[in-house]
Amino acid sequence: MNNHFENLLKRYPALSECGEDIKKAYNLLEKCYDNSGKLLCCGNGGSSADCDHLVGELMKGFMKKRPLSAEEKNRFSDPFISGGLQKGLPAISLTTQSGLMTAFENDCEPSLVFAQQVYALADENDLLFAFSTSGNSKNVVYAIEAASAKGINSVAVTGKTDSACSERATVCIRLPENETYKIQELTLPVYHCLAAMIEDKYFDK
Repeated sequence: MNNHFENLLKRYPALSECGEDIKKAYNLLEKCYDNSGKLLCCGNGGSSADCDHLVGELMKGFMKKRPLSAEEKNRFSDPFISGGLQKGLPAISLTTQSGLMTAFENDCEPSLVFAQQVYALADENDLLFAFSTSGNSKNVVYAIEAASAKGINSVAVTGKTDSACSERATVCIRLPENETYKIQELTLPVYHCLAAMIEDKYFDK
């Protein structure tokens, strides 16, 4: 592990009790991108916002600029475009597909809305990140089940208590809090750490 992980535990000592699971989650994220996979994210409410936030940190520069290489820039006829683009790590927030979500929730079983997207989108080397402070949100649990059915790994980020997510996910980061807002306060530094670590692996300063 690198300085980002060490700094995370220094700033948030309470996270040391789930430190090994954070490492395992990073290893799955690295495995996903090493094999040209993509990240799928789901969650409700504040967890939906966390999905969008994490995707934003992966799809563009987070702590680094990530400019295109000279070879990549030469593929463009307009230097304005090639000079303004950044390299990204493929990631999709399943919570932002409003047309699909409202159609599915109107026509089908609403609690399967994330599972439907996972089942349709997941490829062999993809990874699901499932955020649920309770760990028992049905639509998130069903998404994990769909990931398993498609043969992809899943990381759940929940509160401290054992839950349906912790039972089903490949790795569960059980944050050491039980109140929703306190769990949310620890969720952001964890995925910021993961985003910084994976960025270090693939991009120069």
